[in-house]
Amino acid sequence: MRRLALAAAIAMITMGPKVALCNDYPDHVVKIIVPITAGGPLDSVARAIAQTLSERLKQPFIVENRPGAGGNLGIQSAIAAEPDGYTLVVATGSMLTTNPWLYKNRPFDPELDLRPIATLTVSSQTLAVNASLPVNSLSDLTNYSRKNPLQYATSGYGTPSDLTMQYLRMLAHFPGTPVTYRGLAPLMLDLLSGQVKVAFVATAGALPHVRKGELRALAVSSGHRSELMPDVPTIAELGFPEFIVDSYIFLMAPSHVPDSVADLLEKEVRRAVQLPEFKAYFRAEDIASVGSTSAESKAWIATELRRWGKIIKAANIQVN
Repeated sequence: MRRLALAAAIAMITMGPKVALCNDYPDHVVKIIVPITAGGPLDSVARAIAQTLSERLKQPFIVENRPGAGGNLGIQSAIAAEPDGYTLVVATGSMLTTNPWLYKNRPFDPELDLRPIATLTVSSQTLAVNASLPVNSLSDLTNYSRKNPLQYATSGYGTPSDLTMQYLRMLAHFPGTPVTYRGLAPLMLDLLSGQVKVAFVATAGALPHVRKGELRALAVSSGHRSELMPDVPTIAELGFPEFIVDSYIFLMAPSHVPDSVADLLEKEVRRAVQLPEFKAYFRAEDIASVGSTSAESKAWIATELRRWGKIIKAANIQVN
């Protein structure tokens, strides 16, 4: 059903005036690499953008899923492609700003190897606990865990859910033992059953279980409260102003892509993510349109790259 809804939303997004082409680009198929398996927010956003660009620029923009190594394989394949605008890649902010520090052999340099086209969307994670846990706030959780050390669920060592929890533990000084899962489904199953008591999960994924009373939402990771759960505070509001962990999605190109191509793509992508149909479809998934410029995206990546480098080194986190 989600696939059908996405197709319908894309059809609405692509209705509208066409754009005059720039220096005959594109004149054949453009590939957008998604560095994870099909499904999930990154894939959905990429497909919506690909369909919109196909309609506007009168050439097929196709999505190719190329998973592996936490997104590194797909990103590296884009970097290795000809910088002519015919191979692009969508990537999360986490892939761009934490992967270079997590892996022993640095897989890529996001500032030297890639050029941001635009920031597409942003979403949040929710600090959620099983409803059986006798805590109702972040301060309750930290106090409880100091007396009763907890296991927390993550989707893998060095993944966003793991890094977000480790960062919070560094700031709030509370103990915890990670339990890693291969995928969200088994993680949620154990969180809901109480096998593990706490985790950072996507806000949209947490919401149905919060409404049912199965989970309790203590805080969100982002700099702003979620529209889906406006009564849930941000962690920054709760005494940790430096704690802002937003889940951004970027469209990137190899670093030496021609300016004329990059400028055209930036203009079209920024237009696409502000269309009412695009916003409405993804709002239900706690995914908000951004549309930041290439320069703004570059500045964010540079700042976050240095911030996460310090965090990862301080926590001594490394993925082999």
